[in-house]
Amino acid sequence: MSTPFELPSEITIYSVMETRDALLAWVTEQLAQSSKLLEVSATQVQVVDGAGLQLLLALSNMGQPWRLRNPSEALQNACRTLGLDTWISTAAADA
Repeated sequence: MSTPFELPSEITIYSVMETRDALLAWVTEQLAQSSKLLEVSATQVQVVDGAGLQLLLALSNMGQPWRLRNPSEALQNACRTLGLDTWISTAAADA
């Protein structure tokens, strides 16, 4: 299991590039350690927009299994709005 990546309180068009750079560096580090499952913690997320969700979709398209841990209410609502309920249900099943 990997060391979780902690999403910041805001993942929006204004901050997503910085978050993307940190996330990619973390993914590279985790893969070098042979992590089979990447974990992304979303406890602190207070504001999220389409750019933030696109970042998580890009992570999904990397071909490496990952799961969302402790999604905040804001992230849960955004996921439901865009039909990404499986991320929430997987996180709830792991809790």
